[in-house]
Amino acid sequence: MKNQIKELRAKLGITQEELARLAGVRRETIVFLEQGKYNPSLALANNVAKALKTTVGELFDL
Repeated sequence: MKNQIKELRAKLGITQEELARLAGVRRETIVFLEQGKYNPSLALANNVAKALKTTVGELFDL
């Protein structure tokens, strides 16, 4: 699934590790999300969007 995670994370100046901590997951999960190799649950998508100060709709290309 295409997303804007990497771009928004870079814009906010946070690392994958920091985003993972904020979203409550491992860094590897963030890596897979950024690469589009993992489709997150709605709860995880919401946590990532919240950490990146955006909405799920704007974060993921549904």
